[in-house]
Amino acid sequence: MEDLEKIVNFITRTNWVLFLGSSLAALVLAPPKVYLGIFLGGFIVTINFHVLKKTVTKNINQKRVLEKGKSLIGALLVKYYLRFALTAVIIFLLIANRSVHPAGLLVGLSVVVASTFVAAAIELTKIIFREAV
Repeated sequence: MEDLEKIVNFITRTNWVLFLGSSLAALVLAPPKVYLGIFLGGFIVTINFHVLKKTVTKNINQKRVLEKGKSLIGALLVKYYLRFALTAVIIFLLIANRSVHPAGLLVGLSVVVASTFVAAAIELTKIIFREAV
């Protein structure tokens, strides 16, 4: 469990680094709507990941069963889908109002995917080199 926590914490830190780095690069290099898309997409997905991490950690640590036999998994899924629906509405409004460039928004929303890919690549490299030695 400790290794999993390290990986999740690494992904969380990497999310913020990639979010800030991509936002600063877009601020300097991209038109305003593209920058806003990258910034808002990265912000939405980074906050969403942070809230998901906090929700899962809190509920797993409580180790309790809700009233009427409902499981913690059910409660987590309800919270997940509510957050997912809210995120979908926000993204829809940003695109429908033409507040952001869709490509910039897509780049921003890819921050967590990129962080997860980096973490997976690092862990895979550790495994390969550990077996090679």
